[in-house]
Amino acid sequence: MSKNIFIFPGQGSQKVGMGKDFYDNDALAREMVEKASQRLDLDFTKLLFEENDKLELTQYTQPAILLVSSIAHALFVKENKNTPLMALGHSLGEFSALSAVGAINYLDAVELVHKRGIFMQKACENINAGMMALIGLSDESVEEITTIQRENGKKVWAANYNCDGQIVVAGDKDDLGSLEVVFKEAGAKRAILLNMSVASHCPLLQSAIASLGEYLEKYLKDDFLAPIVSNATADLYSSKKEALDVLSRQLISPVKYKHSIVHVEAKADNFIEFGATVLKGLNRRSTKKPTHCITDMESLEKVLSELS
Repeated sequence: MSKNIFIFPGQGSQKVGMGKDFYDNDALAREMVEKASQRLDLDFTKLLFEENDKLELTQYTQPAILLVSSIAHALFVKENKNTPLMALGHSLGEFSALSAVGAINYLDAVELVHKRGIFMQKACENINAGMMALIGLSDESVEEITTIQRENGKKVWAANYNCDGQIVVAGDKDDLGSLEVVFKEAGAKRAILLNMSVASHCPLLQSAIASLGEYLEKYLKDDFLAPIVSNATADLYSSKKEALDVLSRQLISPVKYKHSIVHVEAKADNFIEFGATVLKGLNRRSTKKPTHCITDMESLEKVLSELS
């Protein structure tokens, strides 16, 4: 029996049409979309399958991605009931992972991450918040530069450790823009301001912690079928008490995705990504273990066959 680690994508993986093949071809997928639509009083068929202005807004992006990941996971476990070794996600994806191991019902998770997006947006509403992707710089270089720049009064922090040579920084958008030359002089091949109105995983989200904590307390359970790898620490946790701590810290702490993969890869035979292919791309830079992706019915059948 293969040892599988389930992984779940975060913001940036969204695209119009995601999940449509599941919806068109499986009754369970349609039921999950309909129930999520009722839960948020939001037509997910329009949000997911039609061109619209909402899909790029974080309070809608987050539940959309989580729902599609949850559908892909539900259809997989309907055919393959082997419990994963553990689960993890990238930022938002950690909540999808929690749902996959039974620590939160997927409908509660849909509402929770919708609220999370609202709280994040509100925390940044009077801040010129932004994020920048850096290609070709070492973690140490980015950390040194951002530390020095904060000492000079700029609001910039390392936010996502994606893989070697790819790191995202967050903070004040003007401060980030002013440092493009600095990053490139340090060796960055590219420094790209992202189309985001929030500054995720940095202290600018401090005011969102209390509000998010209320929903975490309300919806999280102690029914972990498998442990979760924390974004904030890259360590395992498997209880509601631990989850309340690390998921609150996750808002203001960098995502240690690369560290998480390196930490757990020796225990796994495979990684299985649900709902997208983004993490497969990152994994190529961090592990030689295969990553299988489930994004539609064809890929679902392929993965089920490969793992049988």
